Amino acid sequence: MSHVFPTYARWNITPEKGEGSWLTATDGQKYLDFTTGIGVLNLGHCNSKVKAAVQKQLDQYWHTSNLFQQPNQEALATKLAETSGLDAAFFCNSGAEANEAAIKLAKKATGRKKIVTCVQSFHGRTFATMGATGQEKVRIGFGPMLDAFEYITFNNEEEVKAAVDENTAAIMFEIVQGEGGINPATESFLKTVQEVAKNVGALIIIDEVQTGIGRTGKPFAFQNFDFQPDIVTCAKGLGNGLPIGAMLGKAELKEHFGAGTHGSTFGGNPISTAAAIAVLDECFQDDFLQEVVAKGELVRSKLKTALSDVQLVNEVRGLGLMIGIDLKVDAGPLVLELQKEQLLVLTSAPHVMRLLPPLTVTIEELDLAIEKISTLLKKVPTPAV
Repeated sequence: MSHVFPTYARWNITPEKGEGSWLTATDGQKYLDFTTGIGVLNLGHCNSKVKAAVQKQLDQYWHTSNLFQQPNQEALATKLAETSGLDAAFFCNSGAEANEAAIKLAKKATGRKKIVTCVQSFHGRTFATMGATGQEKVRIGFGPMLDAFEYITFNNEEEVKAAVDENTAAIMFEIVQGEGGINPATESFLKTVQEVAKNVGALIIIDEVQTGIGRTGKPFAFQNFDFQPDIVTCAKGLGNGLPIGAMLGKAELKEHFGAGTHGSTFGGNPISTAAAIAVLDECFQDDFLQEVVAKGELVRSKLKTALSDVQLVNEVRGLGLMIGIDLKVDAGPLVLELQKEQLLVLTSAPHVMRLLPPLTVTIEELDLAIEKISTLLKKVPTPAV
């Protein structure tokens, strides 16, 4: 009997070693890993530069608390600010905590209560972020949510115009909905959001927990557009497996998050920040990001060609190396079938197969995954209408 709460529907795979794009299980099976810990291992398993940075910090000190000056935090905050166009960072341990901080900051800075979010969004599982998440299944069984959230349809310009008013503290959404089906935002939606927020003095919070740190071919996904938010959250890929999250905000918001307003015992831990600095040194290089764009365009093109005559497939979509294959059936059973072919992928919404390869993935590895996916999907019968 396990003494761990059964909060996860675990696969029958026990990892033993990871290297690059590959994960070896205790039974000797070697898998091509296109889950990357749900978009965390952007530099792949056991990246040598991240490992070296962590080892160096381990030999110095592990923890002090945020009562002390933290050189790693200052260095990491500078890199994030200079790249994002924002000005200040608050460090925590996860995406949910980063989003929690963003919600608190938006309400405190504006003095308003309402946050507008999107249907099919995902922002975390704390009480505030669960309320912000536009998926009812996440909230079932937990009683009344915080009453501050109003949900609109993603990419619906008329709904955002109707929902945002003088009581709105912030509009909060993802540039690509990660858990909601790999749905990218449209330029017209982003333009409308910017206009309505400016008109009423609401802030714009962009959740980059899954899309950030190079995943879409830009340091942050919002940078694929002519768009500048007030607050950005990131986590997952920031530490390449070490737990860290960050909330970034404009300079004028700093006065609203002074001493005693928020905190985290482990937030900005020196080991996690050492890892994150090493990650950004790699992921924010122009040539690295250009490769992500090229590989993303290539894999989507090859998938569309390979699956063009497969009636089971509705669409291949995504941005950078964040890819969704929209199917006419639930993707869950097909994910398990691919495991038998030594390929690890995810679902996103019940009917979307989600691919999140490491950003360091090779063309040969992408081709191998495409072959395995297309071979499987061509065998699956199309459901009768």
